[in-house]
Amino acid sequence: MYPHLLKPLDLGFTQLRNRVLMGSMHTGLEEHKEGLHKLAAFYEERAKGGVGLIVTGGFSPNLRGRLHPFSAEFSKTKHAKAHKVVTEAVHRHGGKIALQLLHAGRYAMHPFSQSASSIKAPIAKFAPSEMSPRQIRKTIDAFANSAELAQLAGYDGVEVMGSEGYLLNQFICKRTNMRYDDWGGSYENRIRFPLEVVRAIREAVGKEFIIIFRLSMLDLVEEGSTFEEVLMLAKALEAAGVTIINTGIGWHEARIPTIATQVPRAAFTWVTEKIKPHLNVPVVTCNRINTPEEAEKIVASGQADLVSMARPFLADPEFVAKAEQGKSALINTCIGCNQACLDNIFRGKRASCMVNPRACYETEIVVQPASVKKKVAVIGAGPAGLASATTLAERGHEVDLFERNDRIGGQFRLAMQIPGKEEFRETIRYFANRLDETGVRLHLDTEVTYDMLAGYDEVVMASGVAPRKVKIEGVDNPEKVVDYQTLIREKTPVGEKVAIVGAGGIGVDVATMITEPQGHHLDDWLHEWGIDTDIAHPGGLYPHPDSVSDKEVWLLQRRKGRVGRGPGKTTGWIHKRTLEKRGVHLVGGVRYDKIDPHGLHIAIDEQQRLLEVDTVVICAGQESVRPFEDQWAQLGDKLHVIGGADHAGELDAVRAIRQGVTLAIKL
Repeated sequence: MYPHLLKPLDLGFTQLRNRVLMGSMHTGLEEHKEGLHKLAAFYEERAKGGVGLIVTGGFSPNLRGRLHPFSAEFSKTKHAKAHKVVTEAVHRHGGKIALQLLHAGRYAMHPFSQSASSIKAPIAKFAPSEMSPRQIRKTIDAFANSAELAQLAGYDGVEVMGSEGYLLNQFICKRTNMRYDDWGGSYENRIRFPLEVVRAIREAVGKEFIIIFRLSMLDLVEEGSTFEEVLMLAKALEAAGVTIINTGIGWHEARIPTIATQVPRAAFTWVTEKIKPHLNVPVVTCNRINTPEEAEKIVASGQADLVSMARPFLADPEFVAKAEQGKSALINTCIGCNQACLDNIFRGKRASCMVNPRACYETEIVVQPASVKKKVAVIGAGPAGLASATTLAERGHEVDLFERNDRIGGQFRLAMQIPGKEEFRETIRYFANRLDETGVRLHLDTEVTYDMLAGYDEVVMASGVAPRKVKIEGVDNPEKVVDYQTLIREKTPVGEKVAIVGAGGIGVDVATMITEPQGHHLDDWLHEWGIDTDIAHPGGLYPHPDSVSDKEVWLLQRRKGRVGRGPGKTTGWIHKRTLEKRGVHLVGGVRYDKIDPHGLHIAIDEQQRLLEVDTVVICAGQESVRPFEDQWAQLGDKLHVIGGADHAGELDAVRAIRQGVTLAIKL
């Protein structure tokens, strides 16, 4: 089915069962009180699902290298002993696992941070101290010590984090290395530190141990490396004893998206492809690869020897097994939303997955056969209803799923039509196949009444949301005004000038859709973000003009302050920057007075103004849809309200799907 992707890879002293690498992800379990046991369960499911090589989240080789004051460290014998529960869990299923060693450098969120030079990172709270030659030597020894302990713990290898703007990357680039000693100045001196780390690790662990180096092949920051410099380091790393070279794309402080859903699939495989012909060790490519078809194409074409996928294994631990069995249609695809993984981590919470709430909760959210089989009605086939119905049926309940529209998907069906959110259709495809697989009886074009629910043991109300009506004079003019659902669903034509009332996530999506250039492909996307595919300019960047839209759009909100970021903590800046680049007017503190044939009358700081627009789009939030609500009390304890029907608010698919699954487990 996928002959190149599933082909074993011989590393000489050991063999990987396929070309799939589960990339490093911090989960938050690394610091949890019972974290290693939960982490073992998390990795065990992925090893059981057929992954060739797993790379853990980053562990610091010493105290100063920790990302946060209480972040995970791997530097003592007691750490090695504690980690055996993880390695044994993976090895039980024939998998292999490498421990990632990550020194945060100036990205550390504590006052003891160190770096090549004392230059504060734009995303950090503290300026680092400049490392002395003695501290550099001690840090090299710390890396080697951690690798030796990883071997003792039963790990098959280590990955040295040399990209994303962490410590080793900070020594490599002029941007952060202003030294004039043997560890700075010339490029040969700047790459000395990472090379010494690799040599020290190889000496400590011997020949038969995997060393992966995560090499920053495209920095995407000013004063980063050029292609010639990256290639020089790659060859030197090969000579120093690395087993595999992994691709790193972009520093964390880079203002270019690299893994969000707005990034086209496999948008950076060309970077790995440029390096691969010059090396003899296997090379890994990464970023926004989320289907076995895409991964097979990459390996078959020779762009890389292995494919790294991280978040796709949050979404579906059985990704590889399903591909092997010819069941790729049943893969729960990662849609790159970041909402439950990276957003959670940046809030200091445990990572999970929007489309798979069991991710990182394997020991807590357990789907088991129901002891008592029930007849259950689920009303609404949006994300919450679909998650609940399929989980209920998986447990053995008899489930009828009712949907008033002619197709499933709810708000995801609208989301997938927004440029950069096309991936949402994958979740609908997954659930459509899951309905068949689990035996849910689907009733489309069906408006449920109270009388239809007689005979059901349980009723799950997942009836979703509808656009909130706003009180603005003239809002009922159908020639001038359209709500967001109608606009997206019916592709309602808008004029050359458009005002959007409401700048939450939906308003941002609508502004993006209206201003999206026609025929926008990968090359256009790379150009729009100023990415130099020759990597001739330092960091792979070149100056570029903003792609202003041919439409004039105003994105408006009542609240004063920041406009256009959308709800995602790690993706909001991408939305805002995209809209700014396209010339969208982002305006806060707006009072809406009236809509008439001339346009939208507003006031800002009591100063009245007319926006002479052709179309006004209402994106002022949503309200819960609650059919026959006056009769809900008669259903008593057998009624369960989830998703948008429970709480409209800012659309929250993470909460909706999680509610659907956890409710299904309880019933």
